[in-house]
Amino acid sequence: SGLLVVAKNNLSHANLSNQFNKHIIKRKYVCLSWGVIRPMNGKIITLISRDKKNRQLMTVSDVNGKKAVTNYKTLKVFDKKDIPKISFIECELETGRTHQIRVHLKYKGTSLLGDKQYGKKNIKFKKINNDFLKRLNTLTGQVLHAKTLEFSHPITKKWLSFDSKLPQSFKNILNFLENLSS
Repeated sequence: SGLLVVAKNNLSHANLSNQFNKHIIKRKYVCLSWGVIRPMNGKIITLISRDKKNRQLMTVSDVNGKKAVTNYKTLKVFDKKDIPKISFIECELETGRTHQIRVHLKYKGTSLLGDKQYGKKNIKFKKINNDFLKRLNTLTGQVLHAKTLEFSHPITKKWLSFDSKLPQSFKNILNFLENLSS
C-alpha cells in the first residue's frame, strides 16, 4: 500500500526516470517482519536477479543481477508471550529493484508478515494468541507500506514531499501489538 508516482506525459516520464536512475527520488517504507533483523539498523547491499527456478520471483545473487541498496532501521521489536517476535522496520531505498525490500528482508532471515511469495511457508506455532492468529489470517497481502515519497517536480523543479497514512489493516495489527506491549 502507499504512495506511487505516475507521469502524465513523456517529458515528465523522462525526467522522473532520470531522477530514479540517479537515485534522487527518496522513498521510505514501513513494514512488519518476522523475527529481529541483525544488526537492528544498517544497510543491505546485494545483487538482485530473477530466481532461476521461478522467473516471477527475484533473489539475491553472488554473481549476477543489478545492485540493490536498502537502508533499514528497526523502529520497535514486539516480544510478547504467545506471539512470535515481530519487528516494525523502516526501509529507505537507494535503488528500486523489483521486490527489493521483500527480497532483502528474506535474505536477512526476516520476511514480511503476510508475504505469500517470499515469506515463511506453512508456519507452525506451538502456542499462539488466538486474536493475533485471526488478524494474521485476515491479511490480504504483505504488511509493507510506501510511507513517504520525495522528488523534484519534472517541470517546475520544486522539491515535492508526500506522506501517506498507514492503511487500516496495517494500523489494526500494529495497534494490537502495541496494546499487548502496554
